[in-house]
Amino acid sequence: MAKAFPIIEFLNKAASTPVIDVRSEGEFRQGHIPGAINVPLFSNSERAVVGTIYKQQSKELAVQKGLEIVGPKLASFVQEVKSKIEGKEVLVHCWRGGMRSGSFAWLLETAGLSTSTLTKGYKAYRAYVQSVFEQPLQLVLLGGKTGSGKTKILQHLQKNGEQVIDLEALCSHKGSAFGAIGQEQQCSTEQFENNLCALLQTMDTSKKIWIEDESRNLGAIFLPEKFWQQMKSAPLIFLEVEIDLRIKNLVQDYASFPKDLLEESILRIHKRLGGLQLNQAIEALANNDFERVAEICLYYYDKAYLNSLSKRKVESTTTIAINNFDLEKITILIAAQAPYGKGN
Repeated sequence: MAKAFPIIEFLNKAASTPVIDVRSEGEFRQGHIPGAINVPLFSNSERAVVGTIYKQQSKELAVQKGLEIVGPKLASFVQEVKSKIEGKEVLVHCWRGGMRSGSFAWLLETAGLSTSTLTKGYKAYRAYVQSVFEQPLQLVLLGGKTGSGKTKILQHLQKNGEQVIDLEALCSHKGSAFGAIGQEQQCSTEQFENNLCALLQTMDTSKKIWIEDESRNLGAIFLPEKFWQQMKSAPLIFLEVEIDLRIKNLVQDYASFPKDLLEESILRIHKRLGGLQLNQAIEALANNDFERVAEICLYYYDKAYLNSLSKRKVESTTTIAINNFDLEKITILIAAQAPYGKGN
C-alpha cells in the first residue's frame, strides 16, 4: 500500500521525485504544484458526469460509473506515467487525497512502481501556499516612475547575487495598459500564487529580497493579500530618473511592437489622457514619433504613480537620483542604500 506524506514531507520528496497530478485537465490548468505532470484519471467531461451522479444519486453509483470510465484506460495510464518519469519512484496526488490518488497509486504499485501520495491532496498544498505568504519577509521595494528601468535593474541585481522576485515575469504582465504586449498568456491567480510560493521556497527569507513596487493587480492576476500587505509596509528605494532617459527606455522597449497593439493600449487610458492628448498620441504613433507618444502617456502614468507614492510613509522611502543608465553603477548605489545591511 502506498505511503501518504503530509505536505512538507511531500514537497521535500518532490524536489527529487516526479509528481503525478491525477486531477482533470481543467483542475490542473486552474492551479497545480509547479513541476507536476498531469495524468488525469478523468477528463473534464468525465469528471462532470461522475460528480453529477455523486450529487444527484449516490456515492456508490458514482464510484461504479468511475470504474466504468477508468477500467479500459488502466494500461494506458501506466504506459503514460512510465514514459514521463525516470526511475521507479513517483508521487501522486488528487484534490483531497482520496479515491482518485489512492486508486491511481494502487495501479502504479501493481505495475512495479514505488508510489507515495499526498495527505489531504492538493487542498493541503493550497493551504500551505497561503501560510507561506504569512511568514515575515525582508522585502525591499524598488520604485520609480514608468520607464525608470526597474525591471532591468532588478535583473542586474540578481546577476550580482541579490535575491529578486520579478513579479512582471511571474505574471507575464508589466502592470500597465501596455503590460500585456509581447507577453505570454497569463496563468490563473491561483497558479501565480503557487509559482510565487515555489520561488520563495528557494530563497533565504531571513535576508533581503528585492521586488518592484507594483499595484496589487498585474493584468488579471491579483497578488495574495498577506503578501501584498508586506509589500505595502516594506521600505522603498525610489529612483528619480530624468524624463529623457525614461522616454528612451520606453521607446527601446515598445517601439518594435505592432502599431495596432500600441494604439489599443493607448485607447485603454483615453479617459485619463483626455480627448486632446489622446488624439495627439494617436497622431504621433501614426507618424512614428514614438518619443512623443511616450511623453504624452507619461503625463498620465507619472500622475498616477506619484498619487500612490504620496500615500506611503516618508520615513520608509529613500530617493536616489539617476542621470545616466549605467546598470552596474546603479545597482551598486541602490544596494548600498538598501536596509537590512549588505549581504542580508
